[in-house]
Amino acid sequence: MHDVTNPTAEGNFADVVRRAAQRGGDRPALRSHDEVLTWGELDRQVDAVAAGLLALGLPDDRHGRPRVAIALPNVPEFAAVFFGVLRAGLVAVPVNPAYTSRELNHVLGDSGAAVLVATRPVMGAAGDGAPPARYTLGENLGGLLNGGESVAQSVGGGEDLAVLLYTSGTAGAPKGAMLPHRALLANHEQLARIEPAPVTGDDVLLLAVPLFHAYGLNSGLGAVAYHGGCGVLIERFDPADALEAIERHGVTGVIGVPPMFIAWSLMGERLARAWAGVRLAVCGASPLDPAAERRFAETTGRAVHQGYGLTEAAPVLTSTLASPSIKPGSIGRPIPGVEVRLVDAEGEDVAPDEEDGTTDPGEIVARGRNFFQGYWPEGSSAPDPDGWWATGDVAYADEDGDLFIVDRLGELILVSGFNVYPHEVESVLAAHEEVAEAAAVGVPHPYTGQTVKAVVVRRPGSQVTAEELVVHCERNLARFKCPTAVEFVAELPHSATGKVRKGALG
Repeated sequence: MHDVTNPTAEGNFADVVRRAAQRGGDRPALRSHDEVLTWGELDRQVDAVAAGLLALGLPDDRHGRPRVAIALPNVPEFAAVFFGVLRAGLVAVPVNPAYTSRELNHVLGDSGAAVLVATRPVMGAAGDGAPPARYTLGENLGGLLNGGESVAQSVGGGEDLAVLLYTSGTAGAPKGAMLPHRALLANHEQLARIEPAPVTGDDVLLLAVPLFHAYGLNSGLGAVAYHGGCGVLIERFDPADALEAIERHGVTGVIGVPPMFIAWSLMGERLARAWAGVRLAVCGASPLDPAAERRFAETTGRAVHQGYGLTEAAPVLTSTLASPSIKPGSIGRPIPGVEVRLVDAEGEDVAPDEEDGTTDPGEIVARGRNFFQGYWPEGSSAPDPDGWWATGDVAYADEDGDLFIVDRLGELILVSGFNVYPHEVESVLAAHEEVAEAAAVGVPHPYTGQTVKAVVVRRPGSQVTAEELVVHCERNLARFKCPTAVEFVAELPHSATGKVRKGALG
């Protein structure tokens, strides 16, 4: 039986909820609009969800324990279901509730989800692809949350698979990163070793980053539960509404992404007033525009800490919180318990320059207890036998050891910190009957960091318009993946082997 009073990386991640409830069951755990859920209430709901799922008698399959897909917005029910799945020893599969039918059914089919917990629109989008066991927000999900049964103790933990988070490189469909309980817990143990501690049990954190994303799930909701603090849930980010929530609920820490800070940086005195009680600002998922960072800091008097991470690392690897000072453009240093190397094309460490101590750019290779077990279901591309994993990202280190991202080895497009896979966009465009060939590239965008641009070759005689292609994409892709610009060309540039030379596309 796990010691829930002191969860470690060997335990079950849901034990952090039980620990918070034992420390103060009447303390607020989550706030959503005017609703307040205490730790005692959340723990009872987690118990009920676990007992209800176990009562279904779901059998293991050839890939292991049953998977439960969760396609909900940032609402208290997400937390109860997520931790309930883990307490039952099952595997959670967080899903973007804005996915189209095609995207949703890929995740449901690939994961082999036996249960779907979702909103009514998601149930409709899933159609025949939805598993037979379904719980709908606002309908029968309430019965699952409020069942009278409980579980004596968490089932499993440690190296047992806890979460499948779908992500991808630059080609093919999204892949499920296999994160065990150990990885989720380890990332909090690592961050807690930073001095001073970034988050404590007295903090009230704004949870505006979607919980289906690794950053919102573990760095946001996970941090609140691990420390027994309080989270303020924001279903749909609006800059003014979020500032009102920060002020009304006494938020002390914000886990955010660049579009949030960019929007706030333009709000002047309203921003300064709302942030008077906030002590911690963390921005992740993609780089923050330096001009917006300066405006924000000048208005609030608060520096914005930035970092670097990956879904596969649960997710934090480096942070300026681990550095003595914040340097413009830096992603900081490895957090305690994480090792980072910069290697050249031959896999050799990049040596510091003898004169100024900086290094040439090299690929980031890292290891730590927070890494995943590989991609679903076979565990492909897992860390090597020594624990090292090549990230595909390129950085250099300055003379102090602070890291600066330079580029990506692949062609992944980051829109507001969310992965957009060019191959997926290109496949949708190619399916249009009037498109002969298409390429998707990332181009700079002042608000989202990058946006998708499509370069399209029409079929002979076609007069298809950019607007028609965008509408076609919107029917098949989540909005953040859709092109915001379409350029028509007579032909795409190709290499000698036939591959499109995207470097030649603007």
